[in-house]
Amino acid sequence: MTVLVYAEHDNSQLKADTAKLVSAASQLADDIHVLVAGEHCAQVASQAAELKGVTRVLQVNHSAYAHQLAENCAQLVVSIAKDYSHILAAATTGGKNFMPRVAALLDVAQISDIIQIENSATFVRPIYAGNAIATVSCNEPIKILTIRSAAFDAVETGNNAPVETLDVIKEDPRVRFDSEQLTVSERPELTAAEVVISGGRGMQNGENFALLEAIADKLGAAVGASRAAVDAGFVPNDMQVGQTGKIVAPQLYIAVGISGAIQHLAGMKDSKIIVAINKDEDAPIFQVADYGLVGDLFEILPELEKAL
Repeated sequence: MTVLVYAEHDNSQLKADTAKLVSAASQLADDIHVLVAGEHCAQVASQAAELKGVTRVLQVNHSAYAHQLAENCAQLVVSIAKDYSHILAAATTGGKNFMPRVAALLDVAQISDIIQIENSATFVRPIYAGNAIATVSCNEPIKILTIRSAAFDAVETGNNAPVETLDVIKEDPRVRFDSEQLTVSERPELTAAEVVISGGRGMQNGENFALLEAIADKLGAAVGASRAAVDAGFVPNDMQVGQTGKIVAPQLYIAVGISGAIQHLAGMKDSKIIVAINKDEDAPIFQVADYGLVGDLFEILPELEKAL
């Protein structure tokens, strides 16, 4: 069996999710190919070739893939799919966008958000916002899988896999890239950060998130938020952690003023160490926290910053 891993990147840097996808793929087969589709992405292909376990990197350089449009990427993957038993992508915004199209074009069922691989045809995934875990058996000829990368450790580097250039251009005339608005921050990306500090409705307003940012700067942390804080307009929705936001699993997760609704817990409960700060001692967040501090966050956060 040969497994195809779709690389997450920004045309210059390979994202950490890809190293975790290769880790998942190594549980399925020894022959692992990584597809790097983009524009001027030779550097990314070289980074992918260094991942241990990768046997070949397929590089496609063309403007059609510069912005990872789902229609173009899906058709590209479908065009080479017959050579693979499994096709893996991260369960990120990008993977969730184009992989269902791949499954539909191949007329197979997709299995999403996999957190564990039992064998080449049996997979484990959370359902009901993580309240239950389903074990799913798949007998499709090509298995289309999205992986919750937070559930897998990244492989090490030190490999030197060959890089093969493909001349496969799939450009859907019905779509075009128009523009994008990106949040610029010197802090680490939320899904890749080793430390995350998140605020909830208890922060009361967006200006008070400055208290979290001051601590984040000292810890080298990313700043997140609960859906309640996002819905209240405190912070933009790209900071949302949870079932309908971003899934994170940092070494340290600090939840401030977050009650712990099940939708939020689904997005962060795989964190290695969870610290909760909340004035309500009965808040559900304390049920998953390794360390809990009951008190007024507006008194605690300045003291924490001073201590750091």
